[in-house]
Amino acid sequence: MNPAVKLSGKTVLVTGAARRIGAAIARAMHAAGANVVIHHRASAPEAAALARDLNQVRSNSAVTLHADLSHLDSIPRVIEQTVSRFGRLDVLINNASSFYATPVGEITLSQWDDLIGSNLRAPLFLSQAAAPELKRNEGLILNLVDIHALRPLRHHTVYSVSKAGLATLTRSLARELAPEIRVNGIAPGPVLWPDADLEPETKQEIMERTALKRMGTPDDVARAAVFFAQDAPYVTGQILAVDGGRSVGW
Repeated sequence: MNPAVKLSGKTVLVTGAARRIGAAIARAMHAAGANVVIHHRASAPEAAALARDLNQVRSNSAVTLHADLSHLDSIPRVIEQTVSRFGRLDVLINNASSFYATPVGEITLSQWDDLIGSNLRAPLFLSQAAAPELKRNEGLILNLVDIHALRPLRHHTVYSVSKAGLATLTRSLARELAPEIRVNGIAPGPVLWPDADLEPETKQEIMERTALKRMGTPDDVARAAVFFAQDAPYVTGQILAVDGGRSVGW
């Protein structure tokens, strides 16, 4: 089957989709035939540019949606606007995330609220708000987890805890929302460096820890996302590591 046919007529909402991995996922879903909602919080120019590029390929197939997901009252509106624009929602991809160090002894309540809010609370409440529409369409929730959900990152205690919670949320929702909705996760390894760049020696050390001895790319994660959306109808409650084999060693 032509892959561009499989998601034709379906709608995919990607949170944090203006840049980085989220943008790669949005492009891949669009290339597979889906209509795409590009959620953003503070990256309006990048989101608009991405939507413009996608609409040049297929008109009226991509829109931007601004929302601060830390405000829970905005979450139902995200789902409502998605359905209003395209008439349905088939795939929710919880990609939006916060990442920064929180060394023990320096952790603040605001850091806890931010990281747990972005990485765990928002995916939970988005999934809850989307569930009725996804049930109607036998849809998919896909959470972007992290290899550090299982192997905590030093000096990043709160981030690691938030992603561990997201991993458990993925499996819990798979039980709660079956049989109509599938819920899976992707745990990327080193596919992009943080915005605050690392020293070359640190990058090399990270790559050496992978079995493949190299970086991946956002497109590697995006291909996995498309697989879950169109080629895995009998897969739920699973978290796929896209990490070059980093999770089998350390």
